[in-house]
Amino acid sequence: MHDINELELRGVPGVFVASNQFVDAAEAQSTSLGYPAMARVFVPHPIQDRTDEEMIEYADAAFDDIVRTITASD
Repeated sequence: MHDINELELRGVPGVFVASNQFVDAAEAQSTSLGYPAMARVFVPHPIQDRTDEEMIEYADAAFDDIVRTITASD
């Protein structure tokens, strides 16, 4: 999240991707960074034990949301 915040401060669009277990934590941290509207996309949890094929499915499923989020006008 710090990286995305730094990119945005430099005028570079950014979006972070995390598993849906971290929705509340993402809200709290982005607010504490002073950027509560930080662009974010959540994927199913957990991800650490997923196979390569499952991770590709997660990425494919999230792709449109990521593109839509990073290209959205404020």
